[in-house]
Amino acid sequence: MVTILRGKGPLFILPWRCTPACTSNCLHCGFASTSPAPDALGTEETKRIVDKIHDFGATYFGISGGEPLLREDLPEIIAYAKSTGMNVSLITNGYFLNDKNLDTLVRYGVRVSLSVDGPEEINDALRGKGAYEKAVLAMEKTSKAGLLDCLVATLANVDSTRNNVSSDDMEHVIKLAEKYGARWVVIHGFIPFNKTKEHLARAPSPQQYEKIWNEVYELRLKYNGTPEVNVYCPFFARIAKQRGLPNFDDWFNNFFLGKCSLAGKYMSVIENGDVIPCSFNDRIRLGNVQDKSLKQIWDELQTSELTVKLSDRSNLKGKCGVCEYREICGGCRTRAEIYTGDFLGSDPACGYIPKVLREK
Repeated sequence: MVTILRGKGPLFILPWRCTPACTSNCLHCGFASTSPAPDALGTEETKRIVDKIHDFGATYFGISGGEPLLREDLPEIIAYAKSTGMNVSLITNGYFLNDKNLDTLVRYGVRVSLSVDGPEEINDALRGKGAYEKAVLAMEKTSKAGLLDCLVATLANVDSTRNNVSSDDMEHVIKLAEKYGARWVVIHGFIPFNKTKEHLARAPSPQQYEKIWNEVYELRLKYNGTPEVNVYCPFFARIAKQRGLPNFDDWFNNFFLGKCSLAGKYMSVIENGDVIPCSFNDRIRLGNVQDKSLKQIWDELQTSELTVKLSDRSNLKGKCGVCEYREICGGCRTRAEIYTGDFLGSDPACGYIPKVLREK
């Protein structure tokens, strides 16, 4: 089993969302924009962010967006991050991976993750025509350069009348990773960014999730680590436990990416220097790195009212609060807040009925 690497600081990797700008209009994305953020920090200010991430003890400087390759000063920022001794990783849709950008990534050994959500028909329905072709071309280039690290897929319905989410689509992504030598496939559940009817219609139903996560469990067994398959969804841990995953505790503590991050387990910096505790929730702001050190923000996060409440799973409400799997799952708190208005509410995406409710 591949374990999550650990560095000298609280977080092995601390991501920087360099821009919300993106030319795609993905149906499962709620915050990407057609233009850069008006309050985005400039090059020199961003270098100070890099310094603070290095001082915080991160081993990896992660770059996300939007689409990071739209940021013109990215080569300079990457070079600066490498000069501090940190490694650099980047997630992209591959659309702008031209020879010039690839040369920068090769020169600085940037580990690349590519977004793809299934075969061409599904991927392009979610991401726009031509997105699949560009993603595969980027896989070929980064694989040849020895930089391809991970393929990232998100489960989402094409429209409210077509329940298209399929484990066959996820296996297609796994086969692409196998073909091009990516070490990882990370499959995300759908986490809504807003409450609009159109956006929420992309969410798989609880029944879809239950079916596909069990099938993804089977795919993990089938591919046996080549590539490694990880899942970004809390209740996949419950499914793994129910299915009798060997060495569950080691897998859960050292490998599983799907634990909800809102209880003081994660933070990232966005384009204006604000710090957020969840990549899918920038409604919560923890402070700005221009005013505070990351160490101070992290320490304040650990003792914040929300972290303290969420750290005690007995505070959860509804079926999440009485579930026998709440200590290894607890649901997605951002998704709960979007649907219920309460971070402590039940995660409506989970189809499991706790034992205590079944016995009533």
